[in-house]
Amino acid sequence: MWSATIVSDSSCLILLTKIGELDILKNLYKEIIITSIIAGEYKLSLPPWINVIDPKNVEYQNELLNTVDIGEASAIALAVEMKKLRINS
Repeated sequence: MWSATIVSDSSCLILLTKIGELDILKNLYKEIIITSIIAGEYKLSLPPWINVIDPKNVEYQNELLNTVDIGEASAIALAVEMKKLRINS
């Protein structure tokens, strides 16, 4: 396991769920964080080891909407805010 914390986008969660391998994230990373927007895009119950945290800087998240969708914008804004460099998308 890496000691890294990651902020994940919904596409990673959805694709790993489709192939029955969502637990790989838990086995690879110390902490997995998503935003409530990403949780909504995922549409399934989250395992208890995925934490949901929203970025505080909504203004920056909204600026990102010029180039990415709302889920990616929320993940990037949160990762920047938390100074996490790994974004799993």
